[in-house]
Order: sequence, then C-alpha cells, then structure tokens
Amino acid sequence: MADEAKAKGNAAFSAGNYNDAIRHFTEAIELAPTNHVLYSNRSASYASLGQYSDALSDAQKTVELKPDWSKGYSRLGAAHLGLRHYDDAVSAYKKGLEIDSNNEALKSGLADAQSAASRSRAPPFGGPSSSPFGDTFSGPEMWTKLTADPSTRVFLQQPDFVRMMQDIQKNPSNLNLYLKDQRVMQALGVLLNVKMRSPTSEDMEVPDAPPPHPERKRPAEAEPVKEKEAEPEPMEVSGEEREARERKAQAVKEKEAGNAAYKKKDFDTAIQHYSKAIELNDEDISFLTNRAAVYLEMGKYEDCIKDCDKAVERGRELRADYKMVARALTRKGTALAKMAKCSKDYEPAIETFQKALTEHRNPDTLKKLNEAEKAKKELEQQEYFDPKIADEEREKGNECFKEQKYPEAVRHYTESLRRNPKDPRAYSNRAACYTKLGAMPEGLKDAEKCIELDPTFAKGYTRKGAVQFFMKEYDKALETYQEGLKHDPKNPELLDGIRRCVEQNNKASRGDLSPEELKERQAKGMQDPEIQNILTDPVMRQVLTDFQENPKAAQEHTKNPLVMNKIQKLVNAGIVQIK
Repeated sequence: MADEAKAKGNAAFSAGNYNDAIRHFTEAIELAPTNHVLYSNRSASYASLGQYSDALSDAQKTVELKPDWSKGYSRLGAAHLGLRHYDDAVSAYKKGLEIDSNNEALKSGLADAQSAASRSRAPPFGGPSSSPFGDTFSGPEMWTKLTADPSTRVFLQQPDFVRMMQDIQKNPSNLNLYLKDQRVMQALGVLLNVKMRSPTSEDMEVPDAPPPHPERKRPAEAEPVKEKEAEPEPMEVSGEEREARERKAQAVKEKEAGNAAYKKKDFDTAIQHYSKAIELNDEDISFLTNRAAVYLEMGKYEDCIKDCDKAVERGRELRADYKMVARALTRKGTALAKMAKCSKDYEPAIETFQKALTEHRNPDTLKKLNEAEKAKKELEQQEYFDPKIADEEREKGNECFKEQKYPEAVRHYTESLRRNPKDPRAYSNRAACYTKLGAMPEGLKDAEKCIELDPTFAKGYTRKGAVQFFMKEYDKALETYQEGLKHDPKNPELLDGIRRCVEQNNKASRGDLSPEELKERQAKGMQDPEIQNILTDPVMRQVLTDFQENPKAAQEHTKNPLVMNKIQKLVNAGIVQIK
C-alpha cells in the first residue's frame, strides 16, 4: 500500500500537482515511517511549492534515516538554498559529494549555493558588483512604471536612454555608470516612488543653441514666425562605451552566423562563431546555450554540461530571464540523459529536469522528465529481472497457498512478478489468492493479465471465470469458460464451470430464484452496462412490449438468435421472466 501511495505521489509530482504529491507521500509515510525515499520525495514536493521550511524538515529526516545516501544531502542543500541559508547549503552539498563525488546534481547545487553566498557577501552600494536597487530594475514592472509616468514616458522614445536602462536591468551595479544622466535619476525616482527635484540650469549642462545662419533673413512683409526650439545635441558617448556597443553588435552577428552554420550541420563552424560571440559579450547567456546545443548534437556531452552550468551561473548573476535559465538546465538534463544510457544512472538527469521545471514549466521539459523516469524504471526492472529467483518465489507462494496463508502467498507471487513480470503462472496463482481473500477486482485484473500474456493457458480462463462466478456475473463467466474450451476442449475445470453457470441461468429461467436472490441479481444486472444498453435500445423495448401484448410478433422475434440472446441475458439477470 505504501508503494502504491508512493507511485501516485510520483505521478502527481511529474504532472506538477505538488499538493497532491505531498498528500500521497504523507499517506505512504504513515504506512512506512522509516522509508527515507518517501521523506526525500515529499521534501522535493515542498520545495517545488516554495515551502522550504517543510522541505528542510523532511530533508533532515531523510539524512537521519539514511546518512550514506547522497540524494538526501541534495534535498537538504536545496531546502537551505531556498531559505537563503547559503553556508548551510554549501555544507550540505559538500557532504553529499563526499559520498558521491561524481553526482552532477550535487555539483550543480554546490555551484548555485556558492554563487548565492558570494552575492550575499557582495560590497555595499558603490562597490563594483552590487546594487541595493537590484529588485527595483527587475522584471517587466520597470517598463510598465516608466511608461505610465508622464515624466519618463518621453524618455522611452530615446534609444540611448532605453539602452542604458536595459544595461542597468541586466546588471544593477551599472547604475553607478549613469547617475550623472538626469533622465536615469528621474527614472529612479519614479521606480522608487520618490519625487526627485527637477534640475535647473545650474544643475545640468544644456548645449548652446546653434547660431543663426548668416544668410537667413526674415522678409519684412512676413509675419513673425516662432522659431522651433533647438533640439539638444546627441549625448556624447565615451570611447569605452562606444567600443562596448560595437562589441555587442559584433557578438550578435557572430551568433547569427553560428545559427546559420548550425542549420547546415556545420558544427565546427558554428562552435567557432558562438565562441567568438561569447568572447565579445559575456552578458548574453544565449551564446552559451546555443554552443551547448551544438555540443549536444556532436555527442560532446561533457562540454555541453559545462556550457549549461556556466549559462546558469552567469544567468543568475545577471538576473537573466528565468526561461533562459530553464533552457540551460533542460539542455543539461538532456545531455545527462544521453550519458545515462551508458552510466545506467538517470537520477542526475531527473533532478536537473525537475530543477528546470521550477524555473519555468515548459511542456518539452516535462516530457523529457517523464521519459527519463520511464527509462529509469525500465532499467531498474531489467536489473531486478531474475527468472530463477522468480521461480523460487513462486514455489514459496505455492507452499503458502497450500497452507491457506493467502496474504503471505500474495507477497511471494508479487516478488516473483517483480523478478519476472512476463510469467503468466504467477499472475494465475496470485489471482487464485485474491479470490480466496475476496479481493475480486484484483483477482480479475490478474486473470486478464495472465490471458493477455498467454491466450492458450487454460488456467487463466478458469481463474477469470471463477472470479466472475463469485461476482454472480454468470453470463460473463459462461463466455469466459467457453473461450477457454477453444484452447483446451477437455479441461475438466472449464467444463465444470460451464455446468455451474448453466445451472444458475436455468434457475433464473424457471423462476426458481428466492426473493433475495432475485433482488440481488436485479440490482447487479442494472449496474451492468450491457444490460443497460439492452434496456435502452428502442428495438429491444419494442420486442419486450410485443412479448407482453402481441404473441404473433413475439413468435417472430423468437426466430432471431441475436434478439433471443439479449432476452436470455435479461432473464439471467432477473430483469424479465419468460413463462
């Protein structure tokens, strides 16, 4: 039951239903309170919802239960990181790497924690790499505020102002470079909701108006014309800033050349162009993710992962769009999944995809996560596959069955199926146990799986027919036994099953059912979709009417085998009676 709840939790987590995942994992923990994996999974679910305190509590329990399991420290580091306990996060990731030094998820988490710790210890405002106004310039809200305010709306039509604000948004510490520009100061006032003092002629330099043209004279007879105000001359740009702009423009050209080469599958040339773009401008992480895509296509997975890690680290330093960070993580996860086909370890890829989904819930990333989880499950089944142990477990189940220890027998048969999920005998035997325990739906499911695996195996039909007989579905049981006889015409169990079904149906036809039996059959029959279809069929409703009111028409209906077969089903279900 704990495994079933865990499976439901995993499915909910993969679908992004984190609250449902938490509920299922909690149910599983109540059933198996010492299972460290359940606390780990619930910790990941809490972290996905941003409930890092709960995630930390579960991560600590995971480590307590299984101190030599590296993933527990990955959960612990992620929870500390979410709570901004950066030093604790670094410590947790390092402990995990002491256990598994090649774990990519721990390496990535450690890098994130160290980067965050470094940023938290950055120098105060005025230093080279930080700004207390970082949040002021983040997100699309900045542009919305500047557009809404009349005093800054006009600035948005000036390309140099827009470029300055974009530069500040990418790296808030660059605000120091533009504080002399009164437009930037005005914008800062709007963003901070602080009224800035309007500059006077003493506060700022105003370019002189150009002298009038010497030959330009106003005709005496003309009306005075109001001169247009002289437009300010373009702001002077320093050589350093001009060079920086040129480098960024050249970087974009290199990227476009790389894209063209990539489309032609000229990967070496694409690498050269993307590398040049990175040299020219290290503030656009798309150059790194594009080069990573080329490495991925070339099968150079280690190089791909390195570029993705750089992109994530640099992107967070620059407060890049979360979608770009998610793209880098997804690309890294894809490389790890490719490597897992050789290493047989899909866990790093799965954790990386999950981390990407916390940045941005992209359908493609979710699909890749599901594929990695499926591959991991198939691999685990392959590694667990052992027909010899499966036969031993099945024999143990048979011994328990003979001793009427049915729950123990079910456990042995279940283990047998884990070792060899293609053995119809184990499904058949477990179906018999479920029938003895009164778990009819489970028994029916196992019997049907047995028939699916081997349609010629008579036991599958006897198990299925027995379940249906106990459920008082005599028509269905009869059909099952008859189908089994096609493969084993002389099977005594199948023949006996047919005899017992016919007896029950004849009993209904003769009207020999007790009031309790009749009531029970009718209630069961009315729940059967086939019976419901017969009763709602206009043709059959007319047939039933003819049997009551029109003997001549009823006589004709008896010649139609399809009609009579449906009538017999209604009789067996206790719905109608033929006298």
